[in-house]
Amino acid sequence: MIWVEGGSANRGVFRSNRRASLFACCLFVSSLLMNAKTLAQEKTLWLIAGQSNAVGQGDSTLSPKCEEDTAWEYAFSSDALRPLADPVGVKELSFERANSGSLAPAFASGMVARQGSSSIVIVSAARGGASCHQKAELNNYGTWDTRGNLLLFDDAITKVKAAEKKTALTLSGILWLQGERDANAINDGKLTPHEYEAALTNLIARFRKALGSKVPFYIVQTGYFKDHPHEGFDAVRRAQQNVADKDKFTSVVYTETNLFEAKGWMKDQIHYNQIGLNHIGAVVADALSNFK
Repeated sequence: MIWVEGGSANRGVFRSNRRASLFACCLFVSSLLMNAKTLAQEKTLWLIAGQSNAVGQGDSTLSPKCEEDTAWEYAFSSDALRPLADPVGVKELSFERANSGSLAPAFASGMVARQGSSSIVIVSAARGGASCHQKAELNNYGTWDTRGNLLLFDDAITKVKAAEKKTALTLSGILWLQGERDANAINDGKLTPHEYEAALTNLIARFRKALGSKVPFYIVQTGYFKDHPHEGFDAVRRAQQNVADKDKFTSVVYTETNLFEAKGWMKDQIHYNQIGLNHIGAVVADALSNFK
């Protein structure tokens, strides 16, 4: 029971104070809801780069469909955002389009579902057969090194910076799938594991110099080439882990590609099928959500 002295005047003051308290409470709850909505509407920008498994050699009919208005791809040639759907990628600059499925839709769907982002923008910058070290480059397949026949790095930076300008976002991270070309060069005696590791370390430093000193670099470890010696591929995998161990902003986020042949997740001798690509995308999204 509430005891009020002074008759109706004091009762009026009590009611007025109660209304003020309720109003203040409503404002507080509304503010919390608005903040929660703002957090839920966070947009992120990601680069997927590397060689053919980053391009994607899967099957678009088995690729997940992203929810409407949640996932986008940036096209440099038209300076436009378009709904993310396989085949992801644009044949522009020095880069290629998926043939025909990629990991991007599974990754994007996972990031939206697990991190509460309202949308994600993907920049695809990958080329089949590209090397990390110029000693491993074949013909005009391209290399991410500072020397070679076809240099890819500057085109990737150009595309990312254009996407940042278009979206008013800074790059959230780089997802890297590359190493098969260098592993074969190691098997052929044309490249040493140390040279590959140094080239990867240098590449990450160049990305950070161009895009931000703390931009995260996430590695999907290289798998195996069927009917080829594993030694070169194991050397690349060890080097990738070594680089991550030495750098707090670099992480190996997927390790199971060496098991894909046994799982039946290979499209051919070297390329992951869509089941494998979908698994990579989903697992990486899970891993990144745990980093938040």
